[in-house]
Amino acid sequence: MISENNPLTKLASAAMMPQEEMLEVARKNADLHIGIPKETSFQERRVSLVPNSVAVLVNNGHNVIVETGAGVHSNYQDKDYSEAGAQIAYNTDQVYKADLVLKVAPPTFDEIEMMKPKQNLISALQLTVQQKNFFNHLISKKITGLAFDYIKDRSGIYPVVRAMSEIAGNTSILIASEYMSTTNGGRGMMLGGISGVPPTEVVIIGSGTVGEFAARAAVGLGATVKIFDNSLYRLRRLQNDLGMRLFTSIIEPVELEKALQTADVVIGALRAKEGRTPVVVSEDMVSNMQYGSVIVDISIDQGGCFETSQVTNHAHPVFKKYGVTHYCVPNVASRVAQTASIALSNIFTPILLEMGEKGGFENYLRLDTGVRNGVYLYNGILTHQYIGETYNIPYKDLDLLFAANTF
Repeated sequence: MISENNPLTKLASAAMMPQEEMLEVARKNADLHIGIPKETSFQERRVSLVPNSVAVLVNNGHNVIVETGAGVHSNYQDKDYSEAGAQIAYNTDQVYKADLVLKVAPPTFDEIEMMKPKQNLISALQLTVQQKNFFNHLISKKITGLAFDYIKDRSGIYPVVRAMSEIAGNTSILIASEYMSTTNGGRGMMLGGISGVPPTEVVIIGSGTVGEFAARAAVGLGATVKIFDNSLYRLRRLQNDLGMRLFTSIIEPVELEKALQTADVVIGALRAKEGRTPVVVSEDMVSNMQYGSVIVDISIDQGGCFETSQVTNHAHPVFKKYGVTHYCVPNVASRVAQTASIALSNIFTPILLEMGEKGGFENYLRLDTGVRNGVYLYNGILTHQYIGETYNIPYKDLDLLFAANTF
């Protein structure tokens, strides 16, 4: 007989006692209701989600409503979206009934008027072109606004800005190549060169992402490249990333003017952290450039870094001054709308999927500091310091609002 004091006996008895049932804790998912309106801003041809991304979201239980014609300029038809599982709206008001509106350009006043109170909005902010009334109108609707151009990823990089900058950098060289041709009133030169013919000279002002990808494209075509920037760190990083030694210099007026006098193409690729891009190329410098040379001012969306720059558009993209062709279209990415739309979708789709898994828009903002960095309005309260100080609008820190749990 086994003693009742035997440890094995006690263990067996304990195992036979009624136990507390262990239940799996379900994940707090939320089904998102996403509205994709047709862009109405001048020459905005991108769409925020492409059909493949819509299919992924719908297959994960989310509802997507797309306004008819929203993807037509990116070569996506209504049929593509409906086959992906989206609902097609033939009335713009229907799209703005969604809990979350996802668009590319900032909403117009008419679009804000269609938004319902306490709606969530994800779009670009384009801070340099906004007016105080824009923010006041959103505040009156108690909108929560998330600017995707201020979203950070886990490595601290702005993914949307980087993706659009990569496109702009590559495209700027292709644009310059077009306007150097005789058929477009250029000097009749090929960007790059062939055996026995000296290569064209490309000057790039700014060594960020736009400058890097412009340099990659120009070097790939065989051009001689000179890069100017006020950051030695960025210049070193660019050379390391390209894996070659290029002409690099701090932006020093005498050295820059000397390079401009022999340049065939000049790319303006400076980007200001806030406010306007500094003008580093004076009108006198432009007047001394070669006749028929080409300026592509990618910085024009922040005011431009050439004194002679004036905003143009895709219908009339260039003008000439002192015999120099100026290309100053702010929204270069819309020139290659399908590529840009896919790039945007690749960023938004994982965010939206994780947003659903984490319990919805507000819960996700509390958990993801990188995405929270893009919030400039929270339930109608301004949370962006620069906007508040610039337009004299009261603002509060978003982290403090969350900590206080005031809503």
